[in-house]
Amino acid sequence: MAYSVSSIPEIRFGEGSFDGLAAAAQSFGGVSTACLVIDSFLSRSGLADKVKAELSNVGIATRIYSDFAGEPKIAHVRAAAEVATGTEMVIGIGGGSALDIAKIAACAAASGKDPMHYALAANPLPKDPLKKIMVPTTAGTGSETSATNIFAGPQGKKLWIWGAETKADLVILDPALTKTLPASLTAWCGLDAFVHAFEAATNRNTHPGAQFYAHRALGLIAGSLEKAVREPENIEARGAVLLGSCLAGIAIDNCGTAIAHNISHALAALAPVHHGLATALGFELTLPWLVEADTTELDAAARACGLQDASALPGFVSVLMDRCGIVRALPPAFALFAADELALEMRAPENQPMRRSTVRDVTDADIDRFAARVIALVKGA
Repeated sequence: MAYSVSSIPEIRFGEGSFDGLAAAAQSFGGVSTACLVIDSFLSRSGLADKVKAELSNVGIATRIYSDFAGEPKIAHVRAAAEVATGTEMVIGIGGGSALDIAKIAACAAASGKDPMHYALAANPLPKDPLKKIMVPTTAGTGSETSATNIFAGPQGKKLWIWGAETKADLVILDPALTKTLPASLTAWCGLDAFVHAFEAATNRNTHPGAQFYAHRALGLIAGSLEKAVREPENIEARGAVLLGSCLAGIAIDNCGTAIAHNISHALAALAPVHHGLATALGFELTLPWLVEADTTELDAAARACGLQDASALPGFVSVLMDRCGIVRALPPAFALFAADELALEMRAPENQPMRRSTVRDVTDADIDRFAARVIALVKGA
């Protein structure tokens, strides 16, 4: 079997590694001004001012963009690109939204083009983007190592900008930064990372190069997520989940995702919902159907989780979700929508790559059945 493995940024892992951010930025040379894209709550906590002071100490002025919350929208990406214009580096600190915004801004600021110019690969990305350092503070998206960047376009639909030009030049993984993440977010993000690894290891695009990272990610997350949720100060567990998320990001960068992400992206087109929660709900509901494919890749993914074969996966995942406190409920806003509306979004053109990559053929009847089961999870229904 022939395959290639995409480039992987330099990764620095370890408790306290974040303390080396300023020195790392200085080491690139020629950086006099940096744009810091940081989650708003982290900025309010004083972290933005701390980073700004440390960068100033090494001769780098800082512009800060933090005026965003939730999943990124085109307005956020445009605003960040405007702040980044005229700088030499973009530093992203936060969850996947902050990192995706930062990576897109580094490209748009370098070219002077509107981010929509690059949406869905409409045009080639600039070959000389600004330098990028990514620092995840959640363990879920794997955006720090991915070439895919997601945001809501002008019509509210999820769009993608992808390409090697958006990748980080340096990734800093400091598990200490994830310790303040609430239990629910730790669980939702961790399940998202688990599904990333699982889908990359088992979908139609999978190959041994990606499975190397995906299987390791599955083992790390399966073995440590519950402890990270229940013992937030446990730096070893936090580190295992953070590293697992990063490795899962490498895996999906090579092979993409599948049906669970088709569902979660479709849900997000209807109403606000945490991506990790939506993905976990879609994954649990479709997993029994999926493992009926009975492939060697599914069995290998199960063994990476410490299981005998794929038949044990649905029960294992449900127990893991129970023990991590995952409530199987969508936000009340979804009560406004019927199953056929979710099914329509699952069939939308932008969600077809995930449908096609699923190891089983996803028929229209499958979509209708899955949509009905998912929409029935509305809180209070």
